[in-house]
Amino acid sequence: MLGLSQTELAKLAKTARQTIVDFERGARTPYQNNLLAIRTALEAAGVEFIAENGGGAGVRLRKQAKNSVGQSGP
Repeated sequence: MLGLSQTELAKLAKTARQTIVDFERGARTPYQNNLLAIRTALEAAGVEFIAENGGGAGVRLRKQAKNSVGQSGP
């Protein structure tokens, strides 16, 4: 979705790369503070977390505003 490597995500979340590796392969259960740090890093990178509302929880990329900085208009 974002194309982040484990190293990049670990740096953004201010955690060890091995922590990300272990979580991905199910070798250990994430601590709440690590989950929050990873979520915060992903949200800062443009991911929206969607609450479970009958259809199931999920994620998506945040929509860009049409006239946001860095985009040229017609």
